[in-house]
Amino acid sequence: MQLALKLALSMGLALGAVGCNQDRPHDIGEARPDVDSLHPEDRGLQSKDIVAASEQMARDILAAPEVRQNPTQLTIVADRFEDLTRDRNWSINYDIFLARLKSNMGIYGKGQVTLIENKAKLNSLRSKERDDVPGTMTRMQPDYALHGKAYDLPNRGTNYYLLEFDLTDLRTGQITWINKYEVKATR
Repeated sequence: MQLALKLALSMGLALGAVGCNQDRPHDIGEARPDVDSLHPEDRGLQSKDIVAASEQMARDILAAPEVRQNPTQLTIVADRFEDLTRDRNWSINYDIFLARLKSNMGIYGKGQVTLIENKAKLNSLRSKERDDVPGTMTRMQPDYALHGKAYDLPNRGTNYYLLEFDLTDLRTGQITWINKYEVKATR
């Protein structure tokens, strides 16, 4: 009798353990969506657009003859992204496109480009973190500024976005490189 009771108890525990393993939350609850995929419930620009635009722009800048064939590293400061859109319902911070592009340039552009901190940000960091900040500071001077503009054309059910990226020579004012990222999204 004791053997049968032990066997039944063992089988019950084994079945309970197997049953608990099968009682996990659905896989979608455990997984995070990829940043380079569209989510059907979202509208407007999505993370996929930020990833695609920054990857495309970084490759294009680093392949540009002005960068690739330059005997010295280009010094670049990331400026800002101007929001020239008409549909401001989404309140998008377009600087996220430049932030990711700057990161990609730092990762992929080693030996080709030197990234320089924006002057206002550098002054803020220095004043907070250094005790020996002189009245006049010396910093590496950027040769180029990377900036962008966001435009849109809102319609009833969709919105067309044009994101323009420019690399401007700060010595001459010449736009050395320009490219665009276009997308049409559901509103």
